[in-house]
Amino acid sequence: MGSIKSAVIGVGYLGKFHAQKYAELSQSELIAVCDNNTEAATTVADDLGTHAVSKLSELLPKVDAVSIVVPTQLHHEIAKQCLQAGKHVLLEKPMTTTLDEAKELISLAKENNCILQIGHLERFNPAILALENTLNQPLFIESHRVAPFNPRGADVNVILDLMIHDIDIILDIVDADVVEIDAKGVAVLSKDTDIANARIQFSNGCVANVTASRAGMKSERKMRIFQHDAYISVDFQNKKVGVHRKGDGEQFPGVANIDSQEHEFEQGDALKAEIESFLDCIANNTQPKVSGEAGARALATAIEITKLLTSS
Repeated sequence: MGSIKSAVIGVGYLGKFHAQKYAELSQSELIAVCDNNTEAATTVADDLGTHAVSKLSELLPKVDAVSIVVPTQLHHEIAKQCLQAGKHVLLEKPMTTTLDEAKELISLAKENNCILQIGHLERFNPAILALENTLNQPLFIESHRVAPFNPRGADVNVILDLMIHDIDIILDIVDADVVEIDAKGVAVLSKDTDIANARIQFSNGCVANVTASRAGMKSERKMRIFQHDAYISVDFQNKKVGVHRKGDGEQFPGVANIDSQEHEFEQGDALKAEIESFLDCIANNTQPKVSGEAGARALATAIEITKLLTSS
């Protein structure tokens, strides 16, 4: 398969970075960028030597694949049109606003033999990629994701804006059904929930304690994973992983010594890796790392947490 004819729909803050990556990658031919803000589309198109269009109907006949980087409320409508036209879709998170919308997109992707990948970027963080051979039936997980308030994410609550990253990762690494959720949250800076904590219990006994805040003074993205043979610490922001295991001998009577290994990874480019993986899936007809089903699973859990908060 030759270069994949690609486009980006929505070239706001994040969309313009999507466009830059498609323009850089050899597997891609960036045909156009699309935005109803013609000035923004023209600016990005001119910078990247491509075309600007304002209408989806004008764009779709010309491309094989798209990134959709528009407000969440428009995800379903635009992705539906693209999938019905037989186009492969990389859809930013959260996948949709409702689970029914997500299920419809999954069905459309299957009907039209299209790749549907959801943009959970942390799955391409080198720190989490490094854990694939280390994780072994986690027993307890604790995560903290804190950031200063950013109006770009204010169209959804903090669960759908920030916590959903960790929900997606946790659901993937635990790989068991959610059986119980308890959640608390408060509005601080906006009219919606800005700080939330959820306790998620799984059918295999694992428990995850997940906290997200967009009312912080600085950013922090950390996860701690406890399993029978190790304690694993992950710093997503600084790309660091610590693996701590029981060693030989005792530090106290009945308490084993701890052998620790610390790993630090190059910053890398997670967005480029995500888009490159999307293009590889199209070229090789393989399933994406973050499938529509995975996106829907994270969305369902995030929606359930939101319902608990609004009913309390």
